[in-house]
Amino acid sequence: MTIRSDADLTGMTQVGRLVGLALEEMRAAVAPGITTAELDQIGATFLRKRGARSAPQLVYGFPGFTCISVNDEAVHGIPSRRALRPGDVVKLDVTAELGGYIADAAVTLVLPPAAPKARELSDCAKSAFTQAMMAARAGRQVAQIGRAVEREVRRCGFHVLRELGGHGVGRSIHERPSVPNYDDPRERSVLEEGMVITVEPILALEPTEVVTQSNGWTICTANGCLSTHYEHTIVVTHDQPIILTAA
Repeated sequence: MTIRSDADLTGMTQVGRLVGLALEEMRAAVAPGITTAELDQIGATFLRKRGARSAPQLVYGFPGFTCISVNDEAVHGIPSRRALRPGDVVKLDVTAELGGYIADAAVTLVLPPAAPKARELSDCAKSAFTQAMMAARAGRQVAQIGRAVEREVRRCGFHVLRELGGHGVGRSIHERPSVPNYDDPRERSVLEEGMVITVEPILALEPTEVVTQSNGWTICTANGCLSTHYEHTIVVTHDQPIILTAA
């Protein structure tokens, strides 16, 4: 969506803050032994008490309230009785709806004693996001965001999962434009003042494609290598973007 009124900005700010706070509640509970279903319930309870709903359930009928992906699972992991173990790489992805507005954010947590490369991969997703923020300005092409992400990921020695990327958001989960994490010459959209998008580097430890599990939802690296995911919902301006989902 594009913010066109004070009501739009207020609505997006409110739901964005709730998403950020829900992620903080969940990440505080991440530890070996907790199940992904228990983590999902923490996020669901926090958001429901504040009147928010699960956007993936609302829009797509997703089986969980949030998406929780572990290790080679890149996105759309279904919460279950799976217990986290030391060394796991855990991706928490929260997308919520409040008053007709939707915001989306994700964070990766690396449980000790993880391999150094796992921590480096997680740190790279964050630094790629930071580089993307410098490119996300009104009047520039969307492709410049992907160019900035891929340049940083290559510098770190890792790889973008090209099938996955960001998107417009606001009134539904996935809106125009697509926001690739690489310099896609087919993406000719131009960023506009007030445009609401997600920027979400989704990376892999090694070169690989993605596959969808038999559950029809969870997307994994095809070769089983680790992946990481870092995401915020932002509002594009002519200056520094506004990060709506910061807690």
